[in-house]
Amino acid sequence: MIDTPWITEPIHVIGGGLAGSEAAWQIAARGCRVVLHEMRPIRTTEAHRTESFAELVCSNSFRSDDAANNAVGLLHAELRKLNSLIMASADAHQVPAGGALAVDREGFSAAVSAALSGHPLIEIRREEIAGLPPAEWSNVVVATGPLTSPALADAVRALSGEDSLAFFDAIAPIVHRDSIDMSKAWFQSRYDKVGPGGNGADYINCPLSREQYEAFVAALIAGEKTDFKEWESNTPYFDGCLPIEVMAERGPETLRHGPMKPVGLTNAHEPTVKPYAIVQLRQDNKLGTLYNIVGFQTKLKYGAQTNVLRMIPGLEQAEFARLGGLHRNTFLNSPKLLDARLRLRAQPRLRFAGQMTGCEGYVESAGIGLLAGLFAAHEALTRPIAPPPPTTALGALLNHITGGHIEAIDAGPRSFQPMNINFGLFPPLAQNPTKKADGTRLRGNEKTIAKKQAMSARALADLDVWIAETLKVTDAA
Repeated sequence: MIDTPWITEPIHVIGGGLAGSEAAWQIAARGCRVVLHEMRPIRTTEAHRTESFAELVCSNSFRSDDAANNAVGLLHAELRKLNSLIMASADAHQVPAGGALAVDREGFSAAVSAALSGHPLIEIRREEIAGLPPAEWSNVVVATGPLTSPALADAVRALSGEDSLAFFDAIAPIVHRDSIDMSKAWFQSRYDKVGPGGNGADYINCPLSREQYEAFVAALIAGEKTDFKEWESNTPYFDGCLPIEVMAERGPETLRHGPMKPVGLTNAHEPTVKPYAIVQLRQDNKLGTLYNIVGFQTKLKYGAQTNVLRMIPGLEQAEFARLGGLHRNTFLNSPKLLDARLRLRAQPRLRFAGQMTGCEGYVESAGIGLLAGLFAAHEALTRPIAPPPPTTALGALLNHITGGHIEAIDAGPRSFQPMNINFGLFPPLAQNPTKKADGTRLRGNEKTIAKKQAMSARALADLDVWIAETLKVTDAA
């Protein structure tokens, strides 16, 4: 029998982003009272624009939804098995995006906000927690994200004795659909892949010739950039979210092998002419009136940004709903500071979740928020809970955050860096697949595909066992 809500003191969750929202939901689902603290709109950030919970400040994509072949798609599947609020809201507000799961950002955030506001065990307080939470709060989840307020970040730094690490995260521009010249652009998903809610033609593609590409790259490099503030000057970038001009500076062909790669696409207007490079735009809202430029995070100043982006064929008359920007993210040296249940070793009443722990990405943040919520609720109810197996996506991500990359061997800089979920974080298979279902031998890339599929199948099977042994039994106790 689940404990009655008024017997246990509330668990405090600080931060209403994806991780905090998911943590609060999971805690309340187990019969514990939650006080969810969100500083917006009392105090806002440079990146946020609303006071809604789980606001998406960067892309509207949750990335691949392919659970059999992609690690993030596998993470989607695991979160769905655990009744994730974030995934349920994303599924309810998806927009076409090929093989990816992209969402109408306003509808998604509104759904999360409504669910949290309507839950009888969740109390919402609009306030900033400046400094450490009050000492009488015995069970706290800190999910303040990469934009943690300076007062709280300084307090955590002082308590842990560790300097926070930081990196830059850039935001891609959003274009009004009706301002795109479709006599030059065309609809097509890469390799015509059909994804959730899509039809195989979910992206708008803008082709560039070699001359256009080279002129575009030159303009990117020459364009006026946002100046760094003094406190930002030594902050490294996260490689998964590099500004396009930084990529361009790494070499003239870098963008052609990144967000502008021309593979898997055929120009509908000139099928026999192979573009030298292609820019893709992805639907950003359910109405289909807004499209974001995929992979085009930038720190160009607005004037330069508008001029450079309008060099792209099809975007000469582009009207922008939002231009790109840049903000600084901070995260902990989590393997050294946190235990296996995400508690701060220096003060175990504090548990951390989301990007502040060093995971990167919307779904990864929600996943760590989900685990933090489970751990906090089970601790409050004095029920045992083991971390998920490292063979699962959730377990592999948790293990990366809490179990590895503590210090460099040669006394150099720390090796721990933010990480998206990927199969490189999973334990190897006992034996890699060598044959197909029909008994013939796997060859070339077939081996890689089969290996990923085997790891995904193992993960889902192991998660089912963990849920049955750890959650269903104890939740019903």
